[in-house]
Amino acid sequence: MSDVTLNPEVTEMILDAGGEDLRMCYQCGTCTGSCPWNMLSGLNPRGVIRKGQFGLEGFEGEELWKCVTCNTCMVRCPRQVDITGIMRSMRSILVEMDQYPKSLRTALNSLDQEGNPWLGLKSERPAWIQGMDVKTYTEGTEYLLFSCCTTAYDPRTQKIARDLVKIFQSVGLDFGILDHETTCCGDPAHNIGNPELFENLKDENEGVFSQYGVKKIITISPHCYKTFSDLYDMEGVEILHYTQVLADLIESGVLKPKGLDGTITYHDPCYLGRHSGEYEAPRKVVESLGMQFTEMERNRDRALCCGGGGGGAWRETKTGDRLAELRIEEAVGTGAKVVATACPFCMLMLEDGAKSLNKDEDIQIRDLAELVASSL
Repeated sequence: MSDVTLNPEVTEMILDAGGEDLRMCYQCGTCTGSCPWNMLSGLNPRGVIRKGQFGLEGFEGEELWKCVTCNTCMVRCPRQVDITGIMRSMRSILVEMDQYPKSLRTALNSLDQEGNPWLGLKSERPAWIQGMDVKTYTEGTEYLLFSCCTTAYDPRTQKIARDLVKIFQSVGLDFGILDHETTCCGDPAHNIGNPELFENLKDENEGVFSQYGVKKIITISPHCYKTFSDLYDMEGVEILHYTQVLADLIESGVLKPKGLDGTITYHDPCYLGRHSGEYEAPRKVVESLGMQFTEMERNRDRALCCGGGGGGAWRETKTGDRLAELRIEEAVGTGAKVVATACPFCMLMLEDGAKSLNKDEDIQIRDLAELVASSL
């Protein structure tokens, strides 16, 4: 048997970087048994954590970067170990040493230089709203609509934000935007492992929110919703995901979708569901559409991740090794012709999955905002 060198200094570095739960793990293996990657090329969170506990070499391998922070392991962990937090702390050590995937480096560099991970110019952040009569938020406006970087810069998901504006305007909701001053919420920096960059983005946004006296924020992305709710210091500011707002408007009778034909299923975004516990609001919206609704076998806290979180949206993954492809197969299996979701990352990942399986003509990927807008 070959000698193994233990390095307690590495363990201490992980603990200091935010992986305080590292020593809580008693190696039951529930995380590895639950990880969705084990339906494809495999991922062993238990093994990664064990290497970290002893300071063993190898935790810095490919497995660390495959984690999509879907939270499946955490909701099942018998000790409630913050497994994704441990993964982030390990990543932050490697990011600081400049030892991480090139595709993620590109996203972080863009975040640092332009305030978004999509290589767009910061000055172009408000371009998604061009041609629409949307006011700039001023103190006293009821809601700030916060467009995530994806809906601000990606041509496909810009439609989500624009349709949401149309819905809000149709019911006279008092809202405004501050895209000329706000920046990324910081979720990609946080989960890829650059805490310093995350704090810079957080401080910039908090300063803008405070300057304008923002009291209520409607987020389009569940990642922004989770980040603002749990990681920002904004006491007294109400954070809402747009599906919660739509569900309330529908329940009160202010918003009345006219009904659509066809069959539909719903994909739970990890950061809206497992991370934030919101399962009912989007389903109320789906049910208001009048379509034939059928659930996938894995739904709510058992839903299969699209693969876009934790930097997965920028990580290069070959066809045949994509979580989104598994999810599309599951959706097609319900007989539904439309997969609804409520996250820009999920939209992009599922559409790519459908195309790579040549099933993009069999099933449509639509955001709930798009569906509600079309029903009006």
